[in-house]
Amino acid sequence: MSPPVRGLFVGRFQPFHAGHLAAFRWIRARAPDDELIVAVGSAEQSYTVENPFTAGERVEMILRALDAAKIDRVLPIPVADIHRHALWVGYLEGLLPPFDRIYTTNPLTQLLFERARYSVERPPLVDRPRLEGRKIRALLAAGRPLGDRVPPAVGAYLATIGAAGRLALLGGRPGGRGAPRT
Repeated sequence: MSPPVRGLFVGRFQPFHAGHLAAFRWIRARAPDDELIVAVGSAEQSYTVENPFTAGERVEMILRALDAAKIDRVLPIPVADIHRHALWVGYLEGLLPPFDRIYTTNPLTQLLFERARYSVERPPLVDRPRLEGRKIRALLAAGRPLGDRVPPAVGAYLATIGAAGRLALLGGRPGGRGAPRT
């Protein structure tokens, strides 16, 4: 029996949003039988304006959103940053189960994996002006509704973990004290 074909999708998912879900749907349409590893990047970072959610919270967002969308055979794995681009692909090869192809919208990720001779495919960016993590985090910090920017399962989860209050606190927005700047 031959090993399964596995794709790798890398992202921070701060938070998991509708653009991410669209990318997963695009990947699944192209490779319906493949397994998909999701490298949840910057896993060591949390409780900052740019990376407010823990790796575990991001894994939970991914699992809830994909379960509601009936997307299966996905394995999210938290991955810490190593800050060495020349070593990054090898780091992932040693850390993750074997993978055959890469899915990314990040030009640096594409370059690094192509240099390592991987096949790289770029899911289309969907409604990028509205679906940027930075903009979604700003809406949360301001206590504004996210609407369809995040899947409903993620919106419900963000409410249960107090995401708006956390971001208000971290970013010094109304309703929050603001975190010390470092």
